[in-house]
Formats: sequence, C-alpha cells, structure tokens
Amino acid sequence: MNNLLIKRITIDPNICHGKPCIRGLRYPVEFILELLSSGMTTEEILIDYEDLELDDILASLSFATK
Repeated sequence: MNNLLIKRITIDPNICHGKPCIRGLRYPVEFILELLSSGMTTEEILIDYEDLELDDILASLSFATK
C-alpha cells in the first residue's frame, strides 16, 4: 500500500470501536466499501460525503486488498 494512502487509515479504540477509519473521521473503511459495492460511484460518494477525498476512497480499496 502506498505510504501516503496508508496514513489515511487510522485505528483508534475511541472511534467506531477501533475499526479502521478514514483520517480519524467516523467513516469506517467497511462503510466506504459498502457504498462502492452498493453501486455508488466515487463521484457520488464525494458529493454525498463532502469531508471525504478521492484518496480516502483509494486508501479504503487498497486497505481492503491487504
């Protein structure tokens, strides 16, 4: 995984019960993956969740492959 992308995934026991999340926000990686698997495009996700960035989605995908 790209070092810049891996830094976007955080694990904090005080946020979302320690699930891997995006940049300390309350967006678990699994939530991003569920949005993508439901058919949402990256563009739709970025519009609906304005505090997310394209690299957050890419980091989630990369994290899922590990």
